Amino acid sequence: MYQFSYTEIMEDDVADAKSRERQALDRSIDLLKAARDASNVPRATIEALFYTRRVWIRFIEDLRQPENELNTELRANLISIAIWILKECERIRRRQSDNFQGIIDVTTIIRDGLK
Repeated sequence: MYQFSYTEIMEDDVADAKSRERQALDRSIDLLKAARDASNVPRATIEALFYTRRVWIRFIEDLRQPENELNTELRANLISIAIWILKECERIRRRQSDNFQGIIDVTTIIRDGLK
């Protein structure tokens, strides 16, 4: 029977968490691109905005946890980015903006940083 060290298990958990976060951001990016490209299809926009909001709200919840091991400044910066994305989603929902590309670009940068 092979026994894993605590460190190996924790490293796997972190790797798994980053993989799940990347997958969630990939899905958000794909939905936002579909909504951007199908501007006359409100269903695509609703789905993209709903999913993107859920992802970023969950990230904010995680970043606010005292157990989160990221340094305080990085956590604050990520929360600020998340708030901007949520505001942009709301502006799109209210048809005050069509800044899908801005959200896509920022989300892509964050996703690429999760390596």
